[in-house]
Amino acid sequence: MKDSNVDLFDPRTIMDSDLSPSGVAGGSVSDSDFAFAFNDSNFSDRLLRIEIIADLPESKGDGEGCNSIADWARNRKRRREEIKKENAVDVHHEEQILNCNMPDTEDGVAYENQDEEAVAMIEESPPGVGMNLSQHGDEAGHSSDSSWGMDCSTVLRVKTLHISSPILAAKSPFFYKLFSNGMRESEQRHVTLRIHASEEAALMDLLNFMYSNTLSTTTPTALLDVLMAADKFEVASCMRYCSRMLRNLPMTCESALLYLDLPSSVLMAEAVQPLTDAAKQFLAGRYKDVTKFQEEVLNLPLAGIEAVLSSDDLQVASEDAVYDFVLKWARIHYPKLEDRREILGSRLGRLIRFPYMTCRKLKKVLTCNDFDTELASKVVLEALFFKAEAPYRQRSLAAEEASSSYRRFVERAYKYRPVKVVEFELPRQQCVVYLDLKREECLNLFPAGRVYSQAFHLGGQGFFLSAHCNMDQQSSFHCFGLFLGMQEKGSVTFAVDYEFAARSKPTEEYVSKYKGNYTFTGGKAVGYRNLFGIAWNAFMADDSHYFINGILHLRAELTIRQ
Repeated sequence: MKDSNVDLFDPRTIMDSDLSPSGVAGGSVSDSDFAFAFNDSNFSDRLLRIEIIADLPESKGDGEGCNSIADWARNRKRRREEIKKENAVDVHHEEQILNCNMPDTEDGVAYENQDEEAVAMIEESPPGVGMNLSQHGDEAGHSSDSSWGMDCSTVLRVKTLHISSPILAAKSPFFYKLFSNGMRESEQRHVTLRIHASEEAALMDLLNFMYSNTLSTTTPTALLDVLMAADKFEVASCMRYCSRMLRNLPMTCESALLYLDLPSSVLMAEAVQPLTDAAKQFLAGRYKDVTKFQEEVLNLPLAGIEAVLSSDDLQVASEDAVYDFVLKWARIHYPKLEDRREILGSRLGRLIRFPYMTCRKLKKVLTCNDFDTELASKVVLEALFFKAEAPYRQRSLAAEEASSSYRRFVERAYKYRPVKVVEFELPRQQCVVYLDLKREECLNLFPAGRVYSQAFHLGGQGFFLSAHCNMDQQSSFHCFGLFLGMQEKGSVTFAVDYEFAARSKPTEEYVSKYKGNYTFTGGKAVGYRNLFGIAWNAFMADDSHYFINGILHLRAELTIRQ
């Protein structure tokens, strides 16, 4: 049996239904095509009077005269700035007719008090005598400028359409409320909407859609205008339709950023979610290699940088590099310390995966002035606790966040693989380094690849591990090699005893593979070309002794020689 608590205005609920409203199997109301009834007096019960007034002085609609997404964005930005200037003037009107202006945003936040809701007027009998729905206070108008009260309110022309109230009410909560309030007498059949000239084409397309469930327009700028009109008049099915059409068009950085900057009303956030998700995926893929496009990424707005940093596939050296990059971006876009702390604490800080940062960098977080002291302590403590967890527990925490927006426990595709390090000072300076590699990572090394670990330190010197697919000494077959290198270049020398080990079946304990000692000089490395003494095919085989649940567990012990 179907759920009786059906949302009349949720097209997905209706479209998913396999029953008609009467309970008989068949197509849903939402799928029906009533195009034949549009503006036809034979199938209509009311008259819609659309009063069209002039646009803002020296301003076009978002889509008017636009040939590209860039033009649309520039028009919208200019219009947003003009609205801000108008709002800077004190409002003296006690009461004013609300116009059906499209809402605009600043930094992705809708102006809630600036014509966010479409407004209509009901005309009482006899026809021609209208009752204007008005509103008091700041929400009623933008400016005390007489052009707002008179010139801009002068009706340029009027369109009259025959409409069916059941069809419009079924598609829109706005029209449902309009037709169910104030209609006390049967002869009250005239409804008046007042819009700007630039909104006329989008409104007509929207009304056509409410009858036919389709749009004739296919250009991105026109679709965006209809999308904005659909948001204003609460036609969720049209918003979803526009979203789908825009997703099918070629995506660019410009359009992706524009989609992420659309008004954020609750209805739109749900209806356009697939479009914004596609925009985020496009930006994340486009700027996957942050170092390659560093200048471009530094110039991205907040919504763009969030999309890029949310990706698991971000190609960065380490999470330390992400942290440094976030600070650099924040200092450029938020030069004031107070603003920077706010944006790092509320937005960007969540995108840094502190548990995968090195302990040396985490120490710097605690003393970084850009972060609130309490927040810095919290994220560092959380990171250290995560590092201390057993591997199975870490995987469990990461799995719990798989569908979350902020995936702080999920490991990215770092160029330098994270390591766990245990340090000892006595009786000798020593460290034990753990490096885990997935089977897929090892598979990708063939035939001559290598993967590096993040740096770790011993006795003040930086070291790293590198895993290779290389030829054996006689160059007769490929094999797995492991090497230890020292970062610092120059004349520094450092004598170290080292041992390589790996977990092995059936015991799954670490088994020592090679021991040695080496006096390092800057930039030098030492290791074994064939760590396991077998060919690459045997190492990667399904029955290999060295992959446990798809993971190769490596360990290196380093001790400073006396």
